[in-house]
Amino acid sequence: MSPFALDGRTALVTGAREGIGRAAALALADAGADLVLWGHHDNLDKTAGEVEARGAKVRTVAADLTDPAAIGPAVERVLADGEVHVLVNNAGIIRRGPALEMPDEDWREVLQVNLDSVFLLSKLLGGPMCERGSGKIINVASMLSFQGGINVASYAVSKHAVAGLTRALANEWAPLGVNVNAVAPGYVATGNTAALRANPVREAEIRSRIPAGRWATPDEIAGAVVFLASPAADYVHGHVLAVDGGWLAR
Repeated sequence: MSPFALDGRTALVTGAREGIGRAAALALADAGADLVLWGHHDNLDKTAGEVEARGAKVRTVAADLTDPAAIGPAVERVLADGEVHVLVNNAGIIRRGPALEMPDEDWREVLQVNLDSVFLLSKLLGGPMCERGSGKIINVASMLSFQGGINVASYAVSKHAVAGLTRALANEWAPLGVNVNAVAPGYVATGNTAALRANPVREAEIRSRIPAGRWATPDEIAGAVVFLASPAADYVHGHVLAVDGGWLAR
């Protein structure tokens, strides 16, 4: 069997409707995994259909990650139907604007979705993994896990924290057989970057700094997720893997 095969595994992916989450779900299905797709609303039919077309089993969960009280019951429903072997904490939001003008509710919402829900899902699904002695958790970090960004204070803080959480949980859970790692995408053509790509000046500035000379597609991030979810990464713990077209090398 290939060291990248995921046959017999079930992977839960948050933010699976589009972008990196959708691409990761489809790539995991291609590798043999069954899927649990988690979305804000019951809007996962398209991705679910694409997963099924690959021969994988699929379930969907509609639960709002901005509501901490909704997460626990949703996880209970998932686990009632079977084990989760891989967790991909992909869901994320961004609020742009100067820090001096940022509404308190925007700050709290970004931290809730991008950080608090990552910790809570890791805790609730990582517990059974630790008891079982195996499991893979892949968090989606960012270039702003390493840099400060411009007019995205809450997002940068949340992604720095995700990198720290990844390392902290790896230190605790690696001895128990659970791998906790992160993928840090560079600039990817998704909904979160639509505002940047729509600004000709800013888009050109960003693209000129990327050694690869272009924005990534979500599919180009998904391969790293499959690697970290697979037996090939069994000895990888606490790593934040940049998939950035060379951005951090410049």
